[in-house]
Amino acid sequence: MEITNVTEYQAIAKQKLPKMVYDYYASGAEDEWTLKENRNAFSRILFRPRILIDVSKIDLTTTVLGFKISMPIMIAPTAMQKMAHPEGEYATARAASAAGTIMTLSSWSTSSVEEVASTGPGIRFFQLYVYKDRKVVEQLVRRAERAGFKAIALTVDTPRLGRREADIKNRFTLPPSLTLKNFEDLDLGTMDKTDDSGLASYVAGQTDQSLSWKDVKWLQTITKLPILVKGVLTAEDARLAVQYGAAGIIVSNHGARQLDYVPATIMALEEVVKAAQGRVPVFLDGGVRRGTDVFKALALGASGIFIGRPVVFSLAAEGEAGVRKVLQMLRDEFELTMALTGCRSLKEITRDHITTDWDHPRAVSRL
Repeated sequence: MEITNVTEYQAIAKQKLPKMVYDYYASGAEDEWTLKENRNAFSRILFRPRILIDVSKIDLTTTVLGFKISMPIMIAPTAMQKMAHPEGEYATARAASAAGTIMTLSSWSTSSVEEVASTGPGIRFFQLYVYKDRKVVEQLVRRAERAGFKAIALTVDTPRLGRREADIKNRFTLPPSLTLKNFEDLDLGTMDKTDDSGLASYVAGQTDQSLSWKDVKWLQTITKLPILVKGVLTAEDARLAVQYGAAGIIVSNHGARQLDYVPATIMALEEVVKAAQGRVPVFLDGGVRRGTDVFKALALGASGIFIGRPVVFSLAAEGEAGVRKVLQMLRDEFELTMALTGCRSLKEITRDHITTDWDHPRAVSRL
């Protein structure tokens, strides 16, 4: 049966993957209210399409931190991709490069920055957690720089790991054949390396709960790479991100895996965009499964979006070809949405192209 949309890959991944692995990728925190809301919230935004506009030529290209990409659809960091497919992050890197877009590599990846770089040319960002031992952070950043990565996506919503009950029930551990490759060959100080899944739990336990804005400044002293702050959901933190020198903001609730009952990212987006006042680009991460979702995010002021779970599910189903297909389907749907709303370039997508239930609460509730 031909796959015709991104969501269909999830059911295939569920069939193919061991329960522990599928649950790790699919689950959210606690009641999973935010997990569902990340998707549902998009359905509360409707289009105001403009007609009789010449849409015979549509330009999807954009620039992110000065890098030209083919479309405003990028790959979010997702951990341990070799659990999904033997080629893991290699396959994802090749698919992103073929699509002309950016891949963000998780620091908890099962392929190293050097291995990902070896797949060939491509614009890649490196996701970073800050560890208690800052020397480990410095070593990770240096490795990413040397491997040609172009930006750091600093995850700021994880002073502690959220409570993902599926992982607790399944007693999740990294399969013994895999390891967190970016931590191999690092000087991890006094660390006790019993085995590879021991490494995974050690690394998770080393994230620094004292992380604060001053550390964002410190990061700028050890690298010239631009820093995207990933995990902002409020205007207050958007203003602080700008003040502390972030090059961009990623509105993210960590795929609903950290604090449950935070808003869907699409609901938090406009507040953050307004607070940033155009001083830095704002990106959306979370819940995007359709080209219409991409358009809605851009209409609310996002400069681009990141996809996470669609990548690991399509990777599990069809490897590199699956990830390529997800990127192509989202691109095609987004281009069609632009045509049908009367937009020929990203700069023509405006707030007037959508209506939300917070603009006219009664109008939408009658639908």
